[in-house]
Amino acid sequence: MKKTLFSAKSVDYIAIEYPFKLNRYPFLRSEDGDKTMWRVSPLHGRSFVVGQHEDGRYIVSKGNGLCYSQFPFLYTPEMPTDVWGLLLKEDALRDYYCGQDVQALGIKTNWMECVLELDYPIHIEKTGVDLKPCLLQYSVECPYRICDAAFMEREQIEAEVAKWQQYNESGWQQNHHIAAEVLIRNLRVMHDHEVLHNAIHEQNYTWALELLDFELCRTPQHPYTKADYERHVTDLYDREVIQTYVIFNYIAGVLREKQDFKVIDGIFEKYGYPISKWKVPKDR
Repeated sequence: MKKTLFSAKSVDYIAIEYPFKLNRYPFLRSEDGDKTMWRVSPLHGRSFVVGQHEDGRYIVSKGNGLCYSQFPFLYTPEMPTDVWGLLLKEDALRDYYCGQDVQALGIKTNWMECVLELDYPIHIEKTGVDLKPCLLQYSVECPYRICDAAFMEREQIEAEVAKWQQYNESGWQQNHHIAAEVLIRNLRVMHDHEVLHNAIHEQNYTWALELLDFELCRTPQHPYTKADYERHVTDLYDREVIQTYVIFNYIAGVLREKQDFKVIDGIFEKYGYPISKWKVPKDR
């Protein structure tokens, strides 16, 4: 694998969630640090690979600072706490808990390991706000996401795609059809259990077909805390169908496979998503 290494330092922390006795990596990006972590691709933003388990799973930490730019954290004024490269406590915990909720439904996800609150306050001068970074640590079979194809060797992609045959109960000849069946089935299971992932796109699935990033997710066990957000949940399920569709188009393009939209539409219909439901008529 291509590795872009970054220096990091280990800082003091409080472990908020840690169900397993695993190594913890309270790393923050720092030029004068004596630790190292590596970037899979600049598209990951604030996530780094920090280690690897004996079984081969990659340990990823989220919120350690930017994986691009010479500056670990950047502030833009959309919100008082909107800092690029940083993960807030409430977002880390929603990601952690909702990820566990989705995994409990039988969907392949990253494995949550811990949430760490770092004793490293960051002061936002423009707003006078002090923030403590949090890290979400998890493990994955494959650290590369679907969107990372441009940063991967062709052999790496082919090796991951070859593993999809274990899911090919329908005997598909094209690999993006195998992925389609898995991802549409995931969607059906989540929607049947009133789960809204709310960030379905090619950056949040790995090439091992693991669903990631539950920071914006909503589950019955962890509904949104704002009544207005909850009110809109039922209106957002449908768009996840179209967002999932885009992922197959991307995979087909990377693999240079011939696309037949009638086949994909048929898989959607098989799982109760007739694409014609969202067809806009030419005339009224």
